[in-house]
Amino acid sequence: MTHSHGSSLQEVRSDGRVLSVSMSPTHTFSKTAEKSISLLKGFGVEGDAHMGRNVQHLSRVAKDPSQPNLRQVHLVHAELFEELSGMGYSISPGDMGENITTSGIRLLSLPAGTRLFIGASAVVELTVLRNPCYKLDDFRSGLMVAVTGRDREGKLIRKAGVMGVVVESGIVQPGDTIAVEVPPEPHHPLESV
Repeated sequence: MTHSHGSSLQEVRSDGRVLSVSMSPTHTFSKTAEKSISLLKGFGVEGDAHMGRNVQHLSRVAKDPSQPNLRQVHLVHAELFEELSGMGYSISPGDMGENITTSGIRLLSLPAGTRLFIGASAVVELTVLRNPCYKLDDFRSGLMVAVTGRDREGKLIRKAGVMGVVVESGIVQPGDTIAVEVPPEPHHPLESV
């Protein structure tokens, strides 16, 4: 299967599935699991507090409300919950504020600009890493350290998920397939902004 990406065709892999979808109309840390969510092109998750063309995260609004919203959709890989379980944490989908909990995709290894084709029509383009913050510790003591690590060179590894923007609208629900389209090289790693 191939999809058009700019002027070149990229191979698309069907690697994963949607495990759970969540949203919250208010700026709560955790989000409530839903039967489905609606992704709106250029805005994010319909009805979610972080929906909008411009930044919606309160700390970023305070700095500059005109910034583009690169965090319209938050995705976390369910494999992180398994890793955290081994450290004694019981985390469920939506607990860490994600909109989409995935299974079978190594989200953190994907480059910026990767497109996720989710379900029948939704497309999310990955923009940045989620930057773990103190609210993780407010939710579960020590969680912020648990979702970070260091690589061999001592560089910080952020494991709390990825953020993206909606490039094609669609309904997303548990069980939907996720196809991954990596952008043309050169690849740039997702970074915390």
